[in-house]
Amino acid sequence: MASGTPYTVKWGIMATGGIAETFCKDLLTNPATRSVHDIKHQIVAVSSSSSADRAANFIKKIDGPSTAKAYGSYAELVADANVDIVYVATPHSHHFQNAMLALEAGKNVLCEKALTVTASQARKLVAKAKEKKLFFMEAVWTRYFPLSIKIREMISSGEIGTVYRTLADLSFNENTPQTDGIVSFPDTHRMVNKDLAGGALLDLGVYPLTWVFQTLYHVQPSATKEAPRVLAAMNQYRTGADENTSIICHFPGTRAMGVATTSMLVGTSPHGDATAAPAIRIQGSKGEIQVPHPAYRPLSYSVIKKDGDGTVEVVECPIPTDPARGNWGHGMFWEADECARCLRDGKQQSATMPWDESIVIMQTMDDALRQGGVAYPDLITTDVFDAKSPLNTGNK
Repeated sequence: MASGTPYTVKWGIMATGGIAETFCKDLLTNPATRSVHDIKHQIVAVSSSSSADRAANFIKKIDGPSTAKAYGSYAELVADANVDIVYVATPHSHHFQNAMLALEAGKNVLCEKALTVTASQARKLVAKAKEKKLFFMEAVWTRYFPLSIKIREMISSGEIGTVYRTLADLSFNENTPQTDGIVSFPDTHRMVNKDLAGGALLDLGVYPLTWVFQTLYHVQPSATKEAPRVLAAMNQYRTGADENTSIICHFPGTRAMGVATTSMLVGTSPHGDATAAPAIRIQGSKGEIQVPHPAYRPLSYSVIKKDGDGTVEVVECPIPTDPARGNWGHGMFWEADECARCLRDGKQQSATMPWDESIVIMQTMDDALRQGGVAYPDLITTDVFDAKSPLNTGNK
């Protein structure tokens, strides 16, 4: 590669749902619009588990390149020699089997969160990536926001003193207008369907846990990093999935506690905007940082000092958009940029979302689900890889 030439990463996209569409549209934006000039992205293949036509229609829908190949099976996608890295955008119930399919085929992997259904599955994926010397990362996009990076830097520099508590929530009021306590999803919807690892925790709760971990765990010194003690409570919906969950993460060594809450019965913000109480409060001995709703895509943060004059410093953090792509820009491109740089530099994992942290977070969710009495079917909790699993082939 000539000096000064951007490093190009060739992406294969596994699945054609809403999150895949958002991610791909971000990949197609011009990196220069976010002041990135050292890397760029190319979509070379897309796969649906049901038909090549569905993949082809997806490519047209995102205004993707005409050169991108459309596949009707995941096996074809991971066998494509032109693919550098596979983005796994399937339901989290399928992540273990789908990500392992790609790793076994020798492909680098960016896998959506929650990474897996169980911590055991996460450990197996990490072990396979190590064995195959492949790059592997959980797609916790919020971690790569300049806003998140700045907040972690402020914590590490002592801007608000020693951080002793983080309170974080991501909840949406999904009650029907007619019936209090009955969410608006049909029982087959991925949010409440246990066959798809439905429930508030694995879908929404991963975000408040991300804030707890990036402010209380990630910033700990590597040599003495301490996993939390976990105390959790859940209410179950009629399908058996959790609908209302609270988790306390206790870090005795640093005297810190994190509280992560998520619900489908009430909302972080009653009207769905960012004007209510903060979604995240990071509280230190010298003040606190507040982050507005939604926890997954905040656009500002506020700093309030204990010994100040009461002034609230508000810092706006807009997400850059690309005028040439209809002013599109969602924020997922920053995690894609990280993948590109790791591949360019020969790294197997990202220092911002390292393997051990993904495993500890999955263990925390394991503990919470066990304490809440939520168990999922064997098909989606097994840690035994099966290339012919219906989760890989789309067969029932």
